[in-house]
Amino acid sequence: MSLMPRPLRLTLLAAAMAALMGGCAPVGPDYQRPALDIPADFPQRSEGEAAALRADWWTLYGDATLNQLVSAAQSGSADIRLAAAQLEEARAALREVDAANYPQIDGTLADTESRVSTVTALPGANPIIRPNKRITASASFELDFWGRLRRSTEAARAAALSSRYGRDVVALTLAGTTAQTYFSLRAADAQIAVTRITLKARDESLEVARNRASSGVTSDLDVHQAVSARADAVLQLQDLERQRKVLEHQLGVLTGNLALRIEPGSLDQLPVPPVPPAGLPSALLERRPDVQVAEQNLVAAYARIGVAKAAMFPTISLTGTYGGESADFSNLLNMPARIWSAGFGLALPLFDAGRLSARTEQAQARQRQSVANYQKAVETAFRETADAISNLSATTASEAELKIKVDASRQALELARIRYQAGYSAYLEVLDAQRTANDAELALVRNRQSRLAYSVDLMKALGGGWTAQAQP
Repeated sequence: MSLMPRPLRLTLLAAAMAALMGGCAPVGPDYQRPALDIPADFPQRSEGEAAALRADWWTLYGDATLNQLVSAAQSGSADIRLAAAQLEEARAALREVDAANYPQIDGTLADTESRVSTVTALPGANPIIRPNKRITASASFELDFWGRLRRSTEAARAAALSSRYGRDVVALTLAGTTAQTYFSLRAADAQIAVTRITLKARDESLEVARNRASSGVTSDLDVHQAVSARADAVLQLQDLERQRKVLEHQLGVLTGNLALRIEPGSLDQLPVPPVPPAGLPSALLERRPDVQVAEQNLVAAYARIGVAKAAMFPTISLTGTYGGESADFSNLLNMPARIWSAGFGLALPLFDAGRLSARTEQAQARQRQSVANYQKAVETAFRETADAISNLSATTASEAELKIKVDASRQALELARIRYQAGYSAYLEVLDAQRTANDAELALVRNRQSRLAYSVDLMKALGGGWTAQAQP
């Protein structure tokens, strides 16, 4: 006869069965990344010196104020705190699901008294009131023969990864929005500076027109035209100052500092970061956190099919109890007071009117939806990157032509002033030259803003940067 207690033998037998069952492949499909028809390279290659780019791409603009704003946004934004809390929730859910793969052990200490009927009790038998003290440790464990628990863990792990990448999506989007809003504010500063110069020039033109009208050289028509042109410049300046305040308020919300105030600065001093390598492989888009979110959601959808299918098979469980029972606490730990129980359970759904198969079909339909969402995410990433490269190349090429236009319009304005003061042309020619020069200056500023904004779009489209090591 074996010297090993029977409860211990049953425990070891259960552990051996659990190991055997755990070695069985879980039901349901294993995840395989869908094959998508995506070009290996982007259709338009960027021009310029290619360079690697680190994750904190905003520092390449060399602006201390921008660095502070992005840092404040990523630490003080409500969106970041929300994403971090969602990630903590997903990690806790993963630990909860993973715990189901291990036995659950509960301890119980009970002190009860019961009274039996005096009618049925035999004379001289046990007391009518019977005390009972019990201390037990019970364990229950489900044998994961069909892989339901393992598939549940896979789904929970994918959900946790999805939340993590979701936080990265928020951080990347927040950094991009902060940078683009800051560039818009700096563009407003530049346009305000241009408009103030224009206003000063129109004040001078108005003074000249008044002097010439008072001398009888010209009529009051020139004066009225100069007054109207000056009013246009004043209205333009007021609208630009309004836009700047709105942008400053938006940066205050993004950084969590509603009292934020930013001193005027220069847009021209901001460099455009390095362009990506020519023919950057489209597979690099796998670094985008939103694509990773879509893929992890797809992984979870695959695993949930296995969970739904496993529910259609028998559930096998082991239970056991070990402890002591006595009429008083002093005898609970004595050998005669020992009690134990061991059990084996099997539950099999016999008839459910198709409920479990319907759940499996739902899981399969959600998996197909996740495939479509993943494909859409990859295609969107490819399009956004290609668009950003095209837009950045176009604005880079336009900047040189706009500078030529600005220089020409300035010279034309100077000649128009000289001709008007000499009496060779009407004041209308000066007004046209002023409008052309002002529009050219503003167009150059807006193109510079667009070029910087498109560079941010490219950073976001590539998931925050690229390196030689990251290329597959």
